[in-house]
Amino acid sequence: MRSENYSFIHYLSAKKNVDSRALNRRVWQSLAETLPPVQPEAPLRVLEVGAGIGTMLERMLQRGLLGCAVYTAIDVRRDCIIEARSRLQRWAHERDLSVTETARGELLLEQEGHRVLARLEAIDLFDFISREQGSSKWDLLIAHAFLDLMDIPATLPRLFSLLRERALFYFTLNFDGLTILEPVTDPHLDELILTLYHQSMDERMANGRISGDSRTGRHLFSYLKKTGAQILDAGSSDWVVFPRHTGYSSDESYFLHFLINTIHQALQGHPLLDPARFEAWLADRHTHVEHGELVCIVHQLDFLGRALRVD
Repeated sequence: MRSENYSFIHYLSAKKNVDSRALNRRVWQSLAETLPPVQPEAPLRVLEVGAGIGTMLERMLQRGLLGCAVYTAIDVRRDCIIEARSRLQRWAHERDLSVTETARGELLLEQEGHRVLARLEAIDLFDFISREQGSSKWDLLIAHAFLDLMDIPATLPRLFSLLRERALFYFTLNFDGLTILEPVTDPHLDELILTLYHQSMDERMANGRISGDSRTGRHLFSYLKKTGAQILDAGSSDWVVFPRHTGYSSDESYFLHFLINTIHQALQGHPLLDPARFEAWLADRHTHVEHGELVCIVHQLDFLGRALRVD
């Protein structure tokens, strides 16, 4: 659906199935095999940063990865956390999970020996780190489609300071510098637009500092090594969206329109782009989606590892 007003929350919901297909199955299985045995008296302490609307928690519950756990999910956007609370309760009721809200506003989900206490909070990542450092320690750190928005060399040590020694980390859908859109419309213009789009990720600013990396996936190998982390597994987690014999699902269509609009927002007014040609290119891409013609491939990487050195 082409729109003048795209919703980020709708986009996060639309891309849940795209993400689920993309996640590297071997890395996921390695995580499942590496997690400690369920201990009701000592639940697994999980921290997810940049949790969005809570789709990773839903996925982990649905796939039975969490037995007894305390799951802390944070995101800077309050609207995302509000939606996450609402979605999680609906999702649980649809699957006959018992959901109880505690006096502290946590959500307790229980079913057949599974017991997960979900703590959802809207807070800036670095405010959270400053508040929790020295008082809380987690067993598993999750960052899903998030680290490529960060100044990773500066952020990783601070994140790892929140972990217990030899705690696990699961970093997924880390963009790695390749976006493919087919069919090709104008080889030179296509290449220029996608190159400038990736460049805009490298030039992203947050709090006056560069905060982003269009090749986060490959760079994480060295970044993690420098922080004293051990990589247990890694693998590609590419988005691959294409029209099947019935076309796209409505979610896939919205996902693709939103991605094209993201490119529009990132490059609008760029001095190296002729405005008329750029607008025509965008219109063509939206039309390709509407006609069920666009193929989109985005290269990403997943990582599982241990934080061996925590300060």
